[in-house]
Amino acid sequence: MRFVIQRVMGAEVKTDQKVIGKIGKGLLVFVGICETDTKEIADKMLKKLIGLRIFEDENGKTNLDLKTVNGNLLVISQFTLYADCKKGNRPSFVRAGSPEMANTLYRYIIEKGKEALPGIQQGEFGADMKISLINDGPFTVLLDSDEIC
Repeated sequence: MRFVIQRVMGAEVKTDQKVIGKIGKGLLVFVGICETDTKEIADKMLKKLIGLRIFEDENGKTNLDLKTVNGNLLVISQFTLYADCKKGNRPSFVRAGSPEMANTLYRYIIEKGKEALPGIQQGEFGADMKISLINDGPFTVLLDSDEIC
């Protein structure tokens, strides 16, 4: 599982020119799910995400987590995080989880995330989405379950 996490001042996601998710200060998270991912991996990734201290304190140090700053969370499914570009110029997505399996885990991530942060916003799995954001920093972090689990 991979999370690309961007600290934002605000972000929104649209489908069919309609806003389906919008946040203020917080984190925009793109979630990639591979064929070997499980609920246990998702739990560990969520715990790490929610506990990341990537917001600045009164001294300008990145010491504060999402809850401490009353931040919001926007979660977007993105299978292209498992693009394999080793051969040729056309990416392969064979490591990405099947749509059914990935959607089940994506919904699980949203459900479990809401237990910790009730105001989670989300994209629409498998939809053509347009995402707008105001990156804060910029500050972008990659969490890969191969490295933290």
